[in-house]
Amino acid sequence: MPASNKIARRSLLAGSATFLTASLATSLAASLVTFLAAPAALAAPRPSATPPAQMSTVGGARLGQAGTQVDLGAGGPVLPKGLTARSWIVADAESGDVLAAHNAHWHLPPASTLKMLFADTVLPRFPKSTEHKVAPSDLAGVGAGSSVVPVHEGETYTIRDLWLGVFLRSGNDAVHVLSAMNGGVEQTVKDMQAHAEELQALDTQVVSPDGYDAPEQVSSAYDLTLFARSGLQKKDFREYCSTVRVKFPGETKKVKGKKVRGTFEIQNTNRLLSGDTDVSVYDGIAGVKNGNTTKAGATFTGVAERGGRVLLVTVMNPQKNEHNEVYKETAKLFDWGFAAAGKVRPVGELVPPRSAAPADGQPGATASAAEAGGGTAGGAADGGPSAKPADASATGGSTGVGIALAITGGLLVLLSGGVFLINRRWPLPDLVRRRAPRP
Repeated sequence: MPASNKIARRSLLAGSATFLTASLATSLAASLVTFLAAPAALAAPRPSATPPAQMSTVGGARLGQAGTQVDLGAGGPVLPKGLTARSWIVADAESGDVLAAHNAHWHLPPASTLKMLFADTVLPRFPKSTEHKVAPSDLAGVGAGSSVVPVHEGETYTIRDLWLGVFLRSGNDAVHVLSAMNGGVEQTVKDMQAHAEELQALDTQVVSPDGYDAPEQVSSAYDLTLFARSGLQKKDFREYCSTVRVKFPGETKKVKGKKVRGTFEIQNTNRLLSGDTDVSVYDGIAGVKNGNTTKAGATFTGVAERGGRVLLVTVMNPQKNEHNEVYKETAKLFDWGFAAAGKVRPVGELVPPRSAAPADGQPGATASAAEAGGGTAGGAADGGPSAKPADASATGGSTGVGIALAITGGLLVLLSGGVFLINRRWPLPDLVRRRAPRP
């Protein structure tokens, strides 16, 4: 080979090596920039096989400790035997006192209990009488095997219809239609995440609005309890989560040449509310939301009232493989909580929303019932004695984050010195139902 050709070949090889080195360096630099620019996505929490030794201390230092936390006073009943859930919490819904907890801040998949956050975020944005015709794009992205109402393309539903589908049948199709109305799934996820942070539910990372299993989607028993407590301050939320059964619009069909749209019955899948073969309706139960997926197992948050005391219980992923185990363990914890009230010292608290916290240590401002709830204090408008039952058509709603409705008599309690107001007897009288199972 001529010397000139050898020199040219060496130059070509050297140039190629330089180009490849530069390309590799550029690629590595770009990857590093991506890594540094997106720490939140890369550092997202992953559900662990065992609870971390130390978790979030929102609500109190003991809630950040692994294992069971309880402080029995004189005559305080021992916790029930046979609890197998990976995480649970028992709290007074009105005072916010956490009576007992087990791995309260453990990051776990939430399943459809995440729909409580979805509802608390989106529900105030659309009047319940608004009608919406479902487009094919509204139902895009509903996961395979999702629970559905079902909601049909081309049919028109009221907002109230869709929310009943969300709460009673845990319909992911209804969630996606409401998300589409809210600007799309991506926007709704952002809204939910922002609302979770406002509620100080900092264990929660939202990936899908319906709670369908998704990588990195987690919440905690503590956060789910915050979502329920906030949601229950909204009249429509209380109506939907306490409804046992209702007629739902069906699909339009031709019958003898005429278009006919019938209805079909949907029943609440919360078995403490509707009952089942091995679970009785719990005395005083009033909602809230259940869930079940492959990764999450069974999850449930419930609210119940006895003797003027309102408790919230959240149970996540019982390890005992028995039918309706999540409801059985919830019922045990409710029984314990009602027996233990006044006989145990709190191990933590349910914190108010950030916007309700006093600024610079100064007492927060109070608000009238009309200002807080967007309506009048007490009476039928806010679920007073003359209010319609939960499965009747009703109007009204709430106006947003961290606000409360005066329910009976306008008696309000101010939590943590802020503007987070609740009625002393909420969620009575329009929510609590002592129903017997249907024969």
